[in-house]
Amino acid sequence: MAKAENNKAPKTVEVQYGDGTKVVVDPNKKGKLSKRETTGYAFIIPYVVAFCVFSVYPVFKTLYLSFTQYKGGIGIKPVWTGIDKYVLTIKDEFFWRCLLNTVKIWGVNIVLQLGLAFLLTIVFIDIKYKIRGLAIFRAIYYLPNIIAATSIAFMFSSLLDKEYGTFNQILSMFTDHRVRLDWLGSSSLCFITIGVIQAWMWFGNSFIMLMAGVMGISSDYYEASAIDGAGRWRQFTRITLPLLKPIMLYVGVTSLIGGLQMFDLPQIMIAKTAPSYSSIRTVIMYLYQFGFSGTTAKDVGRAAAIAYVLFFIILVFSVLQFIAMKGEDD
Repeated sequence: MAKAENNKAPKTVEVQYGDGTKVVVDPNKKGKLSKRETTGYAFIIPYVVAFCVFSVYPVFKTLYLSFTQYKGGIGIKPVWTGIDKYVLTIKDEFFWRCLLNTVKIWGVNIVLQLGLAFLLTIVFIDIKYKIRGLAIFRAIYYLPNIIAATSIAFMFSSLLDKEYGTFNQILSMFTDHRVRLDWLGSSSLCFITIGVIQAWMWFGNSFIMLMAGVMGISSDYYEASAIDGAGRWRQFTRITLPLLKPIMLYVGVTSLIGGLQMFDLPQIMIAKTAPSYSSIRTVIMYLYQFGFSGTTAKDVGRAAAIAYVLFFIILVFSVLQFIAMKGEDD
């Protein structure tokens, strides 16, 4: 009997929280929440409700609409069509052309973005030459990332104007007024221009991510390699790069997701009547044409199908990035 009594759960248990608060609870009573737990749930309920209404519900609603014929509007009901919209999207040559345009812009962006971020990282992690005011530099580099994309679009539209833009004014000074580039109107230049602007907007974010990863690397590795005679470049390629792979994977995946959803800059900066519009039109701009243009060609079901096809393309590329990184680690 004594042994059985010792195995019984205690009637009450004193629980101490991180802030020092102590609460006596009865572990044998189930299904009842303490006052503190009830207060905690009350605080998170508004967020959960908002998340479900504005994030979860639209995702499943869009998935449903992608299987329907729906023009939108009050009193108009969606008509179930199955996978017809997906088949139409996959067979649509304009969709794949827009995807190629998006990939070209993202390619210019990611090369310049990571290249500049790595260059700055090499400079700032040099253990021989300490640079003061690192926090100020990081704030300056990150500043373009917090400026509204519409503001950036209007600013660069003015700077890149063919006749009166600042860039062409400077260029004409060095070429005796013989050269004026059509930065936004030329099909061969516009995607490079948009890609460079995107890189300027986001390189600060990538630089901060890489620097955060570098801060987590022990200085013992660099000191030991310096004793062995390793130079800065060898330290970067043999120590920094391998240990930064998780951060690089994160930057690469997030850049891919954001790049393939590009919309604001080309939509605002390139006019539909411009010769370069067809070479700069992205997948989201093509989706916008069906979902929000308000024309007779409006087809919400088609727009939803395009969105999910793009989602699966991004998913495939993201998985390939994970596999590539894992393969290098192995």
